Amino acid sequence: MALSLLVVSISFYLKEYISPDSDLYATLSLVSVAGVVVMVIAFSLGLGAMPWIIMSEILPINIKGLAGSFATLVNWFFSWLVTLTANLLLDWSLGGTFTIYTAVCVFTAGFVAIWVPETKGKTLEEIQQFFR
Repeated sequence: MALSLLVVSISFYLKEYISPDSDLYATLSLVSVAGVVVMVIAFSLGLGAMPWIIMSEILPINIKGLAGSFATLVNWFFSWLVTLTANLLLDWSLGGTFTIYTAVCVFTAGFVAIWVPETKGKTLEEIQQFFR
């Protein structure tokens, strides 16, 4: 996701210095669209499923309903926040908006790598022991 968003932001920065009549400008437009499409695919295959996987893997059974509801609320709140601010950010700067999104993706990848435990091959009891 971060790499595709970085490609989109670079293409928007480059478009500011190129004449709209040139062939390179049209190519950069296609690169921008392709980058966004790749980002959506990467999100759907990776980070988009993360909250649902974490809820099913990590939450203990006795709080799964309440904690799952809260996690879903937080997930949809941040989706709403991104949707709300996207047009404001795009009006400010096209390249800057996608640079911010790139930075958020890099931060998220680091956060997941450091703080989200690996659950492959572990029982629920072993996972819960990790959090104690």
